[in-house]
Amino acid sequence: MEGDTGRAAHRGNRHRRSEEARQAVLHATDDLLAERGFAGLTIEGIAARAGVAKQTIYRWWPSKTEILMDAFTDDAVQHLTPPDSGDLGEDLRIHLRNLAEFLTTSDAGTVFRALAGQAQHDPEVATRLRTDHLGKQRERDRLPLQRALDRGELPPETDIDFLVDQLVGPIHYRALVTGEPVPKEFTDRLVAHVLR
Repeated sequence: MEGDTGRAAHRGNRHRRSEEARQAVLHATDDLLAERGFAGLTIEGIAARAGVAKQTIYRWWPSKTEILMDAFTDDAVQHLTPPDSGDLGEDLRIHLRNLAEFLTTSDAGTVFRALAGQAQHDPEVATRLRTDHLGKQRERDRLPLQRALDRGELPPETDIDFLVDQLVGPIHYRALVTGEPVPKEFTDRLVAHVLR
């Protein structure tokens, strides 16, 4: 029985160390991508920056693209879940400002732009990005509108997906295509236009 307790404690410690190593890899990937770009990002560099062995990385991820996918997913959940203040306009203004900042100024946005670029040449990356990650983000983008619909703030026939396209589409266009800035004034105007 004593031996069982020791083994359980060991598994717990190993799990905590594993999660710490995983987080170190994801943070190192974000940092190195921002510093060196997609082409300059290597498993060796990630391992050195994270302080883990290359074998540890390969045990969890088969490629640097897979690490980027995980890093993007973790960052999106943390930074791109809309608030719920009970006021649709306020929730949308905050969410769109966060999205604009995420895509244009954060290391996570650099990861997203790298994945979007890689998706143009790699159909597997494109499929994973669209289905596994952007689909989940779209559900988060819909939340303020769905809550407002449930509260009766929007008419029952409201096409939420169309409104999401109107709200987030211009931000993605500027971040990924034109490179124009996406200031607070721009995102607030999007919200005012859609809610008009």
